[in-house]
This record gives sequence, structure tokens and C-alpha cells, in this order.
Amino acid sequence: MTRKIFWDDPYRTTLDAVVTRVNGDLIQVDSTIFFAFSGGQESDAGSFGGYPVVKAEKRGLDIAYTLPHGHTLRVGDVATWQIDWARRYRLMRLHFAAEMVLQLVYRLRPGIERIGAHISQDKARIDFASDVSLLSLFAEIELTAVDLTKRDLPIVTDFSDVRAQRRFWKVDGFATMACGGTHPRSTGEIGAVKLKRKNRGKGKERIEITLAE
Repeated sequence: MTRKIFWDDPYRTTLDAVVTRVNGDLIQVDSTIFFAFSGGQESDAGSFGGYPVVKAEKRGLDIAYTLPHGHTLRVGDVATWQIDWARRYRLMRLHFAAEMVLQLVYRLRPGIERIGAHISQDKARIDFASDVSLLSLFAEIELTAVDLTKRDLPIVTDFSDVRAQRRFWKVDGFATMACGGTHPRSTGEIGAVKLKRKNRGKGKERIEITLAE
């Protein structure tokens, strides 16, 4: 099983790993810092052994990586991961910003259903099942988000189930949420957020989240 070092140290940008399986362009390794698309969070960008990673995908509790056709890596080879730190850090900040907004919407509209989410390097979005505009919530959400970032509270992450690799994050006094993504160490790293409403059709509301910087 691939050891997911991006959970232990999401700030790490390089790592030596052993190739454990090769099937054409697909490889697997004993350990990785390269996050694969999950929970709406896009995959990292970077390279392994000098080859750009074309695709990263979860396969059960493992991760398979697609390298360019013609790579020369073999089982047992040791090679180095390099990830695009600027992209990773934006994804980390936007991921938690989106989950902060999600928890505040849950608090202000009890019983509302989330029906989708996506976190990219430029923005995050959350889709809700709602016949009522969520725009009226924005002022309170933004004020609370500012307070959370100014207080610079620790974001604790850990396993809720080690064998199944289920994870969660927790901010004391705010919320606890199941999540297997990558997160910053504290709410202060998020900075100011900007919200935008989009109507996705009858009964659907979307909130787009961007970072002020």
C-alpha cells in the first residue's frame, strides 16, 4: 500500500520513493507526496524521476500514476518526487476555505444538502440543493471567515479509521469534518476570501470561493 506522505507533511515538496509496480505507462510506488484527485480536490502537478506526471488516480487504497510513454523506470528503481509547491499551497488554502464556507452554510441553513464540490488552483466551488438564493448569507459568512483567519487557529488532521484510511480535520470551537485532502496548519494561512453566487438552474445554488491574494 502506498504511504501517503502528503498527509503526514503536506508542506513537503520532494521525496525519494521506490517503484513497486510498472504496467506500461502506469506505475505505483511505496510512498508519495503527490496527491491524487479526491473529494473534489484536483491532483497535484509535478514529476517523478524527472518525468512529468500525466495523471494521478486513486485505486482502492493505492494510487496509480501515469507517466509519459517511453519512460524507463522499472520495479525496484529509486526516484525522486518533485511537486509544484505554488499549486499545492493554493489548493490547500482553497480547500480549507471551501470547507470553512460549507460549515458556515450548514450552520446558517440547517438541513441544506451539498450536491457537489470542486477545488482547483484558481477557485473552489460548492453546489447546494436549494430553491432559495444563498446570497443573503454572504455577509455573515465573510465576517465569520475573517474572524477565523485572524484568530489563526490550528487545523488538526488525523485518521478516524486507520485501516480504511479515513481522515478528518478539526478546528476547536468551530467544526470537525471528514476529509482526506491536504490542509494548511492554521486558519491564518487562508487569508481573506471572496464569494460569488451562481444559479445553476431550478433548485440548485453554487457558491464560488476565491482567495484575495
